[in-house]
Amino acid sequence: MATLNLKPTHKALKEYFSEISKLSTLDISTEGSVSPAFAALLRSCAQQSNLTLVEQYRIRRGDQTIVADGALLDSFKLVHGVWEAKGTRDDLEKEVQAKFKKGYPKDNILFQAPNHVILWQNGNEIINEDVADPKTLIDILKAFFEYQPPAYEQWHQAVEEFKNKVPELAQALLDLIDKERQTNKKFVAAFNDFAELCRAAINPNIALQAVEEMLIQHLLTERIFSKIFDNPDFANRNVIAREIEKVIVALTSKSFSRHEFLKSLDRFYGAIESTASTINDYSEKQAFLNTVYEKFFQGFSVKVADTHGIVYTPQSIVDFMVRSVEEILKQEFGKSLSDKGVHIIDPFVGTGNFITRIMREMKRTSLAHKYANELHCNEVMLLPYYIASMNIEHEYLELTKEYKPFDGICLVDTFELAESKERSFSFLAQENTERVKRQKEAPIFVVIANPPYNAKQVNENDNNKNRKYEVIDQRVRETYSKDSQATNKNALSDVYVKAYRWATDRIGSEGIVAYISNNSFVENYAFDGMRKQLGEDFDSIYILDLGGNVRENPKLSGTMACPLF
Repeated sequence: MATLNLKPTHKALKEYFSEISKLSTLDISTEGSVSPAFAALLRSCAQQSNLTLVEQYRIRRGDQTIVADGALLDSFKLVHGVWEAKGTRDDLEKEVQAKFKKGYPKDNILFQAPNHVILWQNGNEIINEDVADPKTLIDILKAFFEYQPPAYEQWHQAVEEFKNKVPELAQALLDLIDKERQTNKKFVAAFNDFAELCRAAINPNIALQAVEEMLIQHLLTERIFSKIFDNPDFANRNVIAREIEKVIVALTSKSFSRHEFLKSLDRFYGAIESTASTINDYSEKQAFLNTVYEKFFQGFSVKVADTHGIVYTPQSIVDFMVRSVEEILKQEFGKSLSDKGVHIIDPFVGTGNFITRIMREMKRTSLAHKYANELHCNEVMLLPYYIASMNIEHEYLELTKEYKPFDGICLVDTFELAESKERSFSFLAQENTERVKRQKEAPIFVVIANPPYNAKQVNENDNNKNRKYEVIDQRVRETYSKDSQATNKNALSDVYVKAYRWATDRIGSEGIVAYISNNSFVENYAFDGMRKQLGEDFDSIYILDLGGNVRENPKLSGTMACPLF
């Protein structure tokens, strides 16, 4: 646990009291005027603890959302404390009770005014003091920053241990698979059948190593989905997990014991479960699990994560994009995301953030129909597919108090759907094939997503060879490339370029495409043909350039574009 090092002589504390003194001299005491000075002090303290102060932090409580002035988040997006600011003349004790009636948390929350601070921890008032003396404020801030639930400490210790064990466990499983392939005929048959299904559904050139990684990912994460999402029947209920379980059962048909093999990870699984159980708000739990997923990939399949261009969209941008699409639908088409007939797809769904946010935007009276018929999404990677399925189904449960499986998600390569317009494929499982068929027949009106940014979306072999898509690549050549004056057009092979071409063709003569993507198409010379074609294809194009380049800084997202017919 980090110890806060803060003294009256420190710059951050002296600047805070100096700013408050200046405002007091000017007789300025409102919350909006005095709170920025304290926010600056909190940010300075947070850096010592490897925490981030997120201002205007949204916390869901059932159907309602409350907005705290700030929250302290760690790298796993776990909330370590909440800050609520008030003005000098506010009655702080009355404000505390009013906030608690609205559902504000009581585990570690700091109510602060320039002249007074109240701190609650574990459901009890711990401190209620005037703070004219810097030493008093220091003591309060130390109590606030040094508080940590036991589950959090256990989690941070366990994750370090797990990250070190992942390569070792993965290699042991690969060795086991290789051994069983030599002697276990039942496993060989099951594995070959599954690999063939993967070639048909995901990539005709998929490497056996990628199929093996799917088995390993399933083995290592099945317990997490079953326990944390309170879904003990996950492996039987999920249409893809059922197919993988057939291979796992064959793998374990001789001497291999799944339970014994994973026993060394019991403490890690327990830490995840204990930590997740401390999170009451599902959106916070979802953020925690999404981060666990990202760090799992960084520890286990770095190359696969890079091949797919895994960069997840900040929630604030997801919120903005969904609200923007809703507004444009109303202005340009007289429609809404809630309306019947407005089919929506996220073709690169990741862990499901766009779809769950769209569900929250919809009218409750429309949600059942939209969920069952008009929400669609695809994912080509196994783990995010699992997480997205769970997240979307749980969001529906939260909103309606009724569980229903989500039939709108497909484990499929979106670009492969364009390749197979005239052909009939089996997409991994019968239910998955039926879902793909329904989606292909749906009149998509809205495409919203964060497309993969890498030019190598699906892993073919150890060299991450670029995947070719005959139809999509041809469409790019005959439109974006044909209209370009550039001599070097290699940049047009980027997946996000294919994503714009696919989405434009998919919505046909009317609809909206909303992507957050790299920003190179906005100014780079090689994209002159793409810019010209977009201008011809769409009646209106809205571009918000965030000034980032994901290749130069993976923490940044580049451009949000919302073209529409």
